[in-house]
Amino acid sequence: MSAEEPLFRVVHGTPTAEELAALVGTIVVRSRPATAPAPNPVSAWARSARPAGAGHTAGPGAWRASALPR
Repeated sequence: MSAEEPLFRVVHGTPTAEELAALVGTIVVRSRPATAPAPNPVSAWARSARPAGAGHTAGPGAWRASALPR
C-alpha cells in the first residue's frame, strides 16, 4: 500500500464532510484495543486495621495483654 492510496473509499453515494468525519471517528475508535476496567478501590471502612498475618494469640495473660497498647 502506497502513501497516496486511500485506506478506504466510498463506493456508493456522496457523503457530506460530517458523515465522513463520523465514519473516520468510528473506524479509529473500533481499531483501538479494548482496555480492562480499572479495579474498584477498597474503601478505608472495608479494610481491616490488623495486618493479614496477625492472628489471635491465646495463652496465659492474653486477655490482660489485649488491652495493652501495641
